[in-house]
Amino acid sequence: MKKYIVLSFVLFAFLLDLNAVPNRKDVTLEDILVNRVFASKSFYGLRSMNDGEHYTRIENLAISKYKYATGEFVENLVEFENQNTGRIENYEFSEDETKILLTTNSKPIYRRSFTADYIVYDIPTKQYQSLSLNGQQKVAKFSPDGAKIAFVRNNNIFIKFLDNDNEQQITFDGKHNEIINGHTDWVYEEEYEFTRAFEWSPDSKKIAFYRFDESRVKEYNMNTFNNELYPKNISFKYPKAGEENSTVSIFVYDISTNNTTKMDTGNENNQYIARIKWNGNRLSIIRLNRKQNHLDILLADVENGKTQTIYSDTEEYYIKRVDDNFLTFLNDGKEFLLTNERDGYLHLYRYSIDGKLINQITKGNWEITKFAGCDENQKTVYYFSCESSPLQRELYCINLDGSNKKMLSTQKGTNSAVFSKGFKYYVNSFDDVNTPPVITIHSNTGKLLRTLENNAQLCERLKEYNIAKREFFQFRTGENILLNGYIIKPVNFDENKKYPVVMTQYSGPGSQEVTNSFKIDWEQILTAKGYIVVCVDGRGTGGRGEHFRKQTYGQLGKYEVIDQIETAKYIGSLPYIDSKRIGIWGWSYGGFMSLNCILQAYELFKLAIAVAPVTNWRFYDSIYTELFNGLPQENPEGYDSNSPITYADRLRGKLLLVHGSADDNVHIQNTYEMAEKLISAGKQFDMMIYPDKNHSIYGGITRYQLFTKKINYIIENL
Repeated sequence: MKKYIVLSFVLFAFLLDLNAVPNRKDVTLEDILVNRVFASKSFYGLRSMNDGEHYTRIENLAISKYKYATGEFVENLVEFENQNTGRIENYEFSEDETKILLTTNSKPIYRRSFTADYIVYDIPTKQYQSLSLNGQQKVAKFSPDGAKIAFVRNNNIFIKFLDNDNEQQITFDGKHNEIINGHTDWVYEEEYEFTRAFEWSPDSKKIAFYRFDESRVKEYNMNTFNNELYPKNISFKYPKAGEENSTVSIFVYDISTNNTTKMDTGNENNQYIARIKWNGNRLSIIRLNRKQNHLDILLADVENGKTQTIYSDTEEYYIKRVDDNFLTFLNDGKEFLLTNERDGYLHLYRYSIDGKLINQITKGNWEITKFAGCDENQKTVYYFSCESSPLQRELYCINLDGSNKKMLSTQKGTNSAVFSKGFKYYVNSFDDVNTPPVITIHSNTGKLLRTLENNAQLCERLKEYNIAKREFFQFRTGENILLNGYIIKPVNFDENKKYPVVMTQYSGPGSQEVTNSFKIDWEQILTAKGYIVVCVDGRGTGGRGEHFRKQTYGQLGKYEVIDQIETAKYIGSLPYIDSKRIGIWGWSYGGFMSLNCILQAYELFKLAIAVAPVTNWRFYDSIYTELFNGLPQENPEGYDSNSPITYADRLRGKLLLVHGSADDNVHIQNTYEMAEKLISAGKQFDMMIYPDKNHSIYGGITRYQLFTKKINYIIENL
């Protein structure tokens, strides 16, 4: 029998009696999903103005201007009442702040993409100008001089000249499911997390853009029903692991000459271009190989397309996903900052433009979680990290040379911040396990200036309810792996009783569920029904350095499943747990995990719920899957030996499979294939399909129905 050592338990708890208080209410699903009783207020749509002293936000049918320092209202820059604009969903200033680009009437496509009607509002003249006379657009963007707007329509790029209202098309080969100009394909949108695939040059004379040739990518087909007599078939290009990707090229269009020049990104077509970014009059291109373990930063002469490599990095397994914060050029164009894991933790580094390392800015056995910006005037870098604990997120500043590090956030929990232009102020959002979000404004020294939102009403409302508390703990597995977790006990917890347990987890690479943050959700309903809820972040999750995260490489679902099994054994050994009544559930990657757990450790798990699960990584997209599991052609065992489909004949407990039929992300094919294997093995299970619902299974009362079903399934079977 394996020995478990409890290192610490109950790090945080309300300073309140854990027993139910008379006249307090239990949390209901209606409270959470219908009436949104526990929804916290935030401070959305805030934009810093150029002077760094003022910000704007949408409120009361207007874009209003305020002072950072005092909160004083200055003026309404634009008022929408009685204007034919529709609901304003987003807005962007021109660089000189004389115009505002308004987004209205958006129609979603996938997770991040949409078409919309865009309207330009001229502040001095108070005139509106629509861009949608020829149909909706995607990803509209002001030129730096504010005289033009580029956008994508029908897979081609257009420029709108605001002075004469003319529209100029600059690409002509765009074609559905074949060629995309200026916008990402499905897999780039999902995994590299951007949609606008073009960038204006700083002088507004050129546009650099992506061209995706997806003609060789295989199509995925799904039906949508929508109460029609004949279903509609939706076909889109979806590259699965090991299959053909789009061929991606980078071009630069010159407005004055109408010439388009292709940039030299090498002879290899089977690669990724993770980002492009202007550095003065030259264009940087971030290139990765198909395995995503080698990265180059190229610098292109846009007149002739020739490139030179200014930085390269090779990792044994993979390079952490490139995002907008990966590379920052300093204003003089002679230096750049980037993040790297060369010492085993993600840190900031400073390089000269010729690729020579100047200095490592941050150091230590902890990770940077987000780069927040660089104030070049003060030679100061701002960033978030989990230095004190993987459960925390704290704001720091440090000099460019790595000296004079200072923690600006003052409270232990989860902090996030957005700085004003010029870095004189920042708006911080703080929450912890006991505290709903508190939105505050600070000076760049960390000094609190004022509170924008403290969610006082929500704090008072919480006193009306029996809220079971999350308590954090750690334990060591039989392999001597230290894991972080939380446990939620019923409000009337009695240590002399034995309770059933529902384990919740996600477990995907780099993710974290166990954090010191505020959350009131359906777990409260389970505890009110007499269940204990447990969550543990196993190997592969984030906040603990490169080794902890990357040891799952090439065998997704092996060590993560072992760690959840170890969690069930440890929890089952506690005196107040009924070890014969342990269930597990998860969504997406978590669904993949819950399936593997009940199939591979059927003696431990009585029940599993898998929502929108991956059931074989061969079915999932190329960028994500190959990043963490390698190519299936080179690693077939890593794909198949950890697939729940492989273990379908081992099912003993109760299983509920859930999927949306219009899931463009994790296709319903995953659940159908799992179902087929279970049926072939003669296994009984339950399945719920949500017609026309995507990966999030939203729409109307759908979420309410889904969570009701999950709760009832647990009560009836655990």
